[in-house]
Amino acid sequence: MVTRREFLDALAVGAAGLAVGTTAKSYGQILGSNDRLNFAVIGLNGRAYAHLASLKANRSAARISHVCDVDSNILKKFAHRAQEEMGEPPAAEKDFRKILEEKNVDAITIATPDHWHAPMAIAGLQAGKHVYVEKPCSHDPAEGEMLVQAQQKYRKLVQIGTQQRSSPHTVEIIAKIHEGIIGRPYFAKAWYVNTRKSIGTGKEVPVPPQLDWDLWQGPAPRRPYKDNVHPYNWHWFKIYGTGETLNNGTHEVDVCRWALGVDYPQRVTSSGGRYQFKDDWQFYDTLVTSFEYEDKMISWEGKSCQGMKFYGRDRGSTIMGTTGMVLVDRGGYEIYDLKGNKTSEFKAGNTSSSADLIGSDSMTAAHFANFIAGIRKGEKLNAPISVGNVAVTMLQLSNVAWEVNRELHLDTKDGRIQGDPEAMKMWGREYEKGWAPHV
Repeated sequence: MVTRREFLDALAVGAAGLAVGTTAKSYGQILGSNDRLNFAVIGLNGRAYAHLASLKANRSAARISHVCDVDSNILKKFAHRAQEEMGEPPAAEKDFRKILEEKNVDAITIATPDHWHAPMAIAGLQAGKHVYVEKPCSHDPAEGEMLVQAQQKYRKLVQIGTQQRSSPHTVEIIAKIHEGIIGRPYFAKAWYVNTRKSIGTGKEVPVPPQLDWDLWQGPAPRRPYKDNVHPYNWHWFKIYGTGETLNNGTHEVDVCRWALGVDYPQRVTSSGGRYQFKDDWQFYDTLVTSFEYEDKMISWEGKSCQGMKFYGRDRGSTIMGTTGMVLVDRGGYEIYDLKGNKTSEFKAGNTSSSADLIGSDSMTAAHFANFIAGIRKGEKLNAPISVGNVAVTMLQLSNVAWEVNRELHLDTKDGRIQGDPEAMKMWGREYEKGWAPHV
């Protein structure tokens, strides 16, 4: 924990540096000038580069004042890139708690491992910051609930990084579906495929000198460092990650839920396994889930290692109705009649593939623009936490159904599991002593 004395010393040094540098910098580079929002980007491997590109696209309204990562090599690399892209050097920090004490930071963006998303977002709200958090917004349903409650209590904005909610063509086709272009929609299918390699069997090794392993683990119970976890493969370990379903399924299932106009389902069934490789990967590499409503259904199919595409696409959603079908993905949409004839289509241009682990695109830039406008002008968020958390919780319950290997029955008001105490034990998780988040 950063002491008050350390914080004041760092603040004094920073203030002195700012005073010395003021004459050499343009007025637009001074903290808070020109009414630009000061953003701190936290968790700098991979998706953070999409945050950088999006803030650059919105640089008339925002700047990157701080960057943060527990790996000094990753921190140094990103800070250099941010200076190149934004035209000014951000303050670089290992411990995000120091950033939260900076009064001039208006908003934080979180692209850390999943086990940090909700605890860090809640801490950000408690520090008076607006929050942009990557999906999934939480590691488990209990954390999602806490984050929604924290947003309501502290009254700052929280946007979840389901950027397709800000995609113009997706907004357009969802509106057309709601207007009846395929009749009454009742079945939606979402999918994601990739050709991920084996992560092998990890060995306990000394912690790399550039990594603060204790702070990396944060709220997670302490484990020895192994050589196949950091910086990306944590996704496939249950203590840190949430599997492919939350890593990528969040996007497409959210589109399906949006199109059908539904929230929590009545029933969830899920089956799959780790079939492609035998290694330390703790989740499935192949999963099929059904979310059943009174008169509608959503199907999710994830294939992490077997790359055969559907409709020639790595990822996407199909929405089926009484008079036709819509296929929508990040590259556009197609409309079909009941005989399979394509009646209309729209192509948005270039889009990223599932092999792209950064995912920098115009949708993300638009999503950040919406978040910034929400802070500055009160514009309605496209993916506020109260909305985004629904799909996240649904997919976390997909993981629970897979774990217990049986159908879950849910309370459709809040998604809580009914009549299954064993499954309900997985609603939350264990924390390292002293690290549990509180609202």
